[in-house]
Amino acid sequence: MKKPRNRWSVVFGALLIQVCLGAVYAWSLFNKPLTEKFGWSTDDVVLTFSITIATFAAFTFFAGKLQDKIGPRLVAMGGGILLGVGLMLASTATSIYQLYFYYGVIGGAGIGAAYVCPIATCVKWFPDRPSLITGVAVAGFGAGGLLFKPIITYFIDTLGVMPAFFYLGLIYLIGITVGAQFLANPTENCIPKKDNADTIIPKKDYSTKEMLKTPKFYVIWSVFFIGCMVGLMVISLAVDIGVNLAQISAEAAGNAIITIALLNAFGRIFWGSVADRFGFRNTLMIIYSLTAITITYMGYVSLTYFTFLVTTSIIGFFFGGFLALFPSKTAFHYGTKNLGTNYGLVYLAYGLSAFAGPILATRLGFINAFYISAVLCLLAVAGIYLIRSISLTSEKIMSK
Repeated sequence: MKKPRNRWSVVFGALLIQVCLGAVYAWSLFNKPLTEKFGWSTDDVVLTFSITIATFAAFTFFAGKLQDKIGPRLVAMGGGILLGVGLMLASTATSIYQLYFYYGVIGGAGIGAAYVCPIATCVKWFPDRPSLITGVAVAGFGAGGLLFKPIITYFIDTLGVMPAFFYLGLIYLIGITVGAQFLANPTENCIPKKDNADTIIPKKDYSTKEMLKTPKFYVIWSVFFIGCMVGLMVISLAVDIGVNLAQISAEAAGNAIITIALLNAFGRIFWGSVADRFGFRNTLMIIYSLTAITITYMGYVSLTYFTFLVTTSIIGFFFGGFLALFPSKTAFHYGTKNLGTNYGLVYLAYGLSAFAGPILATRLGFINAFYISAVLCLLAVAGIYLIRSISLTSEKIMSK
């Protein structure tokens, strides 16, 4: 396929890919059917999701490096094939370890390969609105679980859990392959002039080695890790929080999954738009500060069903902001040429936080985990100040 005629066709392809990838967030629908069919423990089945997320995050770096060299289309198609084949193979699994490998490793690698391509491509096409367009692209990922929930439920109820894997794999393979056809890097004359001074990409495009030599990379990575840790802790344990702290039934607490997903998807677009208007620094400081206040409230008061839904959804709303802003923030500091590789390295923080957040809550209890998270969010605010100071110092040194 030729290069897209306009940049909005790239957005269409990005959304199609991200919706298919985001269906991974509906994994909880498989827990009960798999435990009933094979007699596996819930903990063992849930581990499939953790393995998938970890592999997904790790593979973004390698896929990002590859798409920087050969372009986004082929890499995204390869990701779609891996994800589709992984799920088709998962439909034949007879042991939990086969499921881990087919769905978690092969499927997770496919998600990681395809995920970074639309983001890096969209940022290059929209230097005038990088945060907003990144938010739109990743909103598809956040909405994927919601959109595919009725489809997954239908397949499981009518065909059975294992055949469901096969047909979902086929759908994802086709959807991602089609979406990938709309991805292509822009030529010089395709890129609009930037009209927002705070979103201007620096003249220098940093290689990954050069990026790793800058102190601010480690601050950016740590700040992103904190935001993802808090968000994933609340999202992954939302039902448990409702049952234990709000004293409601698991069924009632499950409604938070829907409200969190909706606010999370909206937050990706909203905070991206805010950042393009008021700047990364100001927007991130607001998000981390409000996250600290919200998570402190969750630990300090006795939650009711209403306050449980509101607070967990707000955390999801802020979490969407983190995922929308850090790709464009990485581009802001290190350029777009190697964005796939560079953001892939930053995104490893997401994979590690998927383990850190739940471990913190299960080992120390929800209340202690909430207070620790609040302190970490305040440290993140200080880190954002530090990034600015490091950048200004570097500019002064380079100007001499």
